[in-house]
Amino acid sequence: MAAEEASKKKEMEGIASIALLPCGSISGHFIHLPNSTCYGLHGTELACERECSRGDDYRLINLNILDFTTQKEATVVVECKGHDAARFQNAQHVHGWGNDVSNEVEKKQTKSKVVVSFECEELKADKAAEDHIRQFMPKLVGMDAVVNTGKMTIMGLDFNDDDDETEDELDI
Repeated sequence: MAAEEASKKKEMEGIASIALLPCGSISGHFIHLPNSTCYGLHGTELACERECSRGDDYRLINLNILDFTTQKEATVVVECKGHDAARFQNAQHVHGWGNDVSNEVEKKQTKSKVVVSFECEELKADKAAEDHIRQFMPKLVGMDAVVNTGKMTIMGLDFNDDDDETEDELDI
């Protein structure tokens, strides 16, 4: 249902550059094309208290999208699949996580108007990743991150809508 609501709002397509940090967090930016509006991306991995049956390459990320112009933030929980070459999409089912996480994520996703999709097209590691980070994310230099770049689509993100609940935080 959230995807249907989001499709009624504008769809933003562009390029994302995302650093995958060894701790499981992510940091990066999304550039909405063609007008080159830049949004910040930051995410933290949600810990799975029980053994996850979806495999080692699956995790949940609490993704924050920051509008640098308004300083407003939207939060959405995404599934991250793939090891270093990541793919993101909104979390559909969060079975395997504790009940508190599952209930809060499902509640948040039901209310959320934001739909995110990302697929890595270029993976940078070692020197290529450090060079990219040094140029575009200097605060992350030396953190031994790999970098994913690729197309990203965000639907339903509207920081100008006063009724939008983009500043809701996920209490996990």
